[in-house]
Amino acid sequence: MATDTNSFLSINAASGAYRASQDMTAAPVANLGSDESKPSFADMVAQAGSDAVQTIREAEVTAQTGLRGNADTQAVVEATLELDSTVKTAVAVRDKLVEAYQEIIRMPI
Repeated sequence: MATDTNSFLSINAASGAYRASQDMTAAPVANLGSDESKPSFADMVAQAGSDAVQTIREAEVTAQTGLRGNADTQAVVEATLELDSTVKTAVAVRDKLVEAYQEIIRMPI
């Protein structure tokens, strides 16, 4: 389970690095009528990572409470299924990001 959490944290770190690189750009990209209130891609990725980590933490707390006998079995099963779904989604997103990065690296200059 620790490696899955590290994957989420690395997604969060990658989005933070992306955001930092965007802050260092010399000239901003022309605004094509976009609304300033819309979140950037990096913000959406960071929020998704944070939400995934929060879901994992909540599922672990529910499982521990269930092991102590203080939670309903149904709640533990639901938390475990939500955790499983979150991990699968995060791994799929990570794989797609790595695949996209590898494609960019292969592009001729």
